[in-house]
Amino acid sequence: MNADFIVIRHSASGAPHFLARVLNSSVINAGDGAHEHPTQALLDAFTIRERKGKIEGLNVTILGDVLYSRVARSNIWALTKLGAKVTLCGPSTLVPRVFEQMGCRVTHDVVEAIRDADIINLLRIQHERQRKTMFPSLSEYTSLFGLNKARLALTKPDALIMHPGPINRGVEIDSEIADCKRSLILEQVTNGLAVRMAVLFLVNGGRAAGGRNDEGRMTRDERNPKSEGNPKPEIRSPKSPATIICFKATVFRSPCTCSPRKSRVEVLRRDGCS
Repeated sequence: MNADFIVIRHSASGAPHFLARVLNSSVINAGDGAHEHPTQALLDAFTIRERKGKIEGLNVTILGDVLYSRVARSNIWALTKLGAKVTLCGPSTLVPRVFEQMGCRVTHDVVEAIRDADIINLLRIQHERQRKTMFPSLSEYTSLFGLNKARLALTKPDALIMHPGPINRGVEIDSEIADCKRSLILEQVTNGLAVRMAVLFLVNGGRAAGGRNDEGRMTRDERNPKSEGNPKPEIRSPKSPATIICFKATVFRSPCTCSPRKSRVEVLRRDGCS
């Protein structure tokens, strides 16, 4: 097929790594089993920084089915790398203490977990990955760990709510909270497009600092200056891959020259490129 890059989602953990070993194409992991979901973590990090202005020093609580969640693992790696303090919470069967080895704090007390959180990232129950019942019933899970109006009242006034989707309304989160002003769920969806555009831009030879790609080779636009090419943002000494993606995503979310009231994401949607 001679593909430049392959986007893969697979039920088996490690499937993208296996492909990367046997192919010359760039492989983008869109989720492998209960292992990782890198682009979801990147868009979550971007959304947090866009709304809070920073990530370092923030208290981020991940609440729900951590054991079977690929989103949780990727978020832990990204957020701790960028300086956030991550707390995991849920039933002891779904949030074992072994996760403390990844640099997180683990608690099974939901009030303790959300009381000082700047960000509350909720996870759905991954029934399709569970080999046995990990708690007595959904109603019991909701009563003990669901985010309802009473629990939201215990949080900081500026705490923000996130969820990677799909949402189980009335289970891990009440509909009223999912649709409130403190919810970033729809912003996550919008930012997901920009971040994934940034990922594709970079693996396709996008420019980094100094006008060259990450390996120092000339990009297609340098070899052919007359081509329109991609946007060329200035990036000042990014400290990590996650930071590079956030810089690129900012470019794709910035105002478009053809319409000052439309973002690049909105223009792409209008043109049918989403």
